[in-house]
Amino acid sequence: MRHGDVRAALLLALREGPAHGYELGQRLERATAGAWRPSPGSIYPTLQTLSDEDLVTSEERDGKRIYTLTRAGLKELDARAERGERAPWLAAAEGKSGELRDAVVGLKMAAKQVASVGSPEQRTRAVEIVVEARRQIYDLLAKG
Repeated sequence: MRHGDVRAALLLALREGPAHGYELGQRLERATAGAWRPSPGSIYPTLQTLSDEDLVTSEERDGKRIYTLTRAGLKELDARAERGERAPWLAAAEGKSGELRDAVVGLKMAAKQVASVGSPEQRTRAVEIVVEARRQIYDLLAKG
């Protein structure tokens, strides 16, 4: 997603209530059914920007920085809604790569399952399958 999408996504995630950065990443992962979880490298700088714009405030609680929407942040979300702007992850899922994204999410879920409960032989074979799939996808692009 683009930087503006991360910005909007964090504001929307904060609408659920105050949270620290890691929790916001988890909220976004849940909202996208595991398809997207922004990295800390995109979350924290964006939260700082939102704070600089007075759209969020933050305070230290139990050793964690907790972010909360301000009135201006709520107005920003209301303005997005009035413009008919949807959650960025919804627009991204409807893009040209939506089916591919869904397939990759399914693959990720299957790989996590093998990693947690598979035998050593199953894990080894799963790695071989994923490496081969990646090779075939790059080969597809190379052949045009």
